[in-house]
Amino acid sequence: MSGHIPVLLNECIEYLNIKPDGVYVDGTLGMGGHSEEILKRLTTGRLIAIDRDAEAVERAGRRLAPWAGRLSIVHGNFRDLGAILDEQGLAAVDGMLFDLGVSSPQLDETERGFSYMSDAPLDMRMDSSDNMDAWFIVNRWPREKIERILRDYGEERHAARIAARIAETREQREIKTTLELVEVIKSAMPPAALREKQHPAKRSFQAIRIAVNDELNAVHAMMDTAPDRLKPGGRLCVISFHSLEDRIVKNAIHDREDGCKCPREAPVCTCGFVKTLRSVTRKPITASEEELEANPRARSAKLRVAERV
Repeated sequence: MSGHIPVLLNECIEYLNIKPDGVYVDGTLGMGGHSEEILKRLTTGRLIAIDRDAEAVERAGRRLAPWAGRLSIVHGNFRDLGAILDEQGLAAVDGMLFDLGVSSPQLDETERGFSYMSDAPLDMRMDSSDNMDAWFIVNRWPREKIERILRDYGEERHAARIAARIAETREQREIKTTLELVEVIKSAMPPAALREKQHPAKRSFQAIRIAVNDELNAVHAMMDTAPDRLKPGGRLCVISFHSLEDRIVKNAIHDREDGCKCPREAPVCTCGFVKTLRSVTRKPITASEEELEANPRARSAKLRVAERV
């Protein structure tokens, strides 16, 4: 636990602009690192911490026990943010933080099946009670559907070749484990692709994980809801780790900040647009060199911050 390094921790705490009596949401509790720093700054305030991973809820609950009096932990999905806040009796809050990355335990605990570096059953579920896992996608989905997610979710340029090889292989035998899938992926890729710095299975594993957990739709739902549940002046901080999620966050902020559809030459707005968000930083915030030395997993992290107007 002590070795876990929350991504962009100092930047998140700074930009949340925490008030001691404020109410905040950590929509991706994980190991509780961000939540702990928020709680340390609250006196009469309150934190709602959400995670879809039951193991994360249990683990972080133990870590955050000293602050139990001002903490509510919810086992749920941030896509249901509105309903969760309603259940907590909250119309609006002072700030929200969402770290969209895969948590360290999910990567490091082999049996979860998220990593392409060690052998494990094909799982990749963030919530182990969900019905669909990576095995079902790899062994039961049509080849065309697998090709689509590899292309759209993984931005894998060899999607057609990999999907075809998966289909060929499963006609002979089930693909049961992560390293079996890695070998199938590698066997489909041209030699030049295997020599690239990035692991050949990285994009495919990303795509399958996104499909298993319906991650992009969850981010869309969260970005549709979160701005409306902020108090004026409240901050929304979102950390993303790949371009698909970052694009959703960026576009959602833009649509609420500069979504007027009227012609530029129009003297007044007639389309009915009402600005509800203001970007706090012009560009996404990335990890410092010092953080990257301590935590290489922060390399692809991008933090976007917006404020309710």
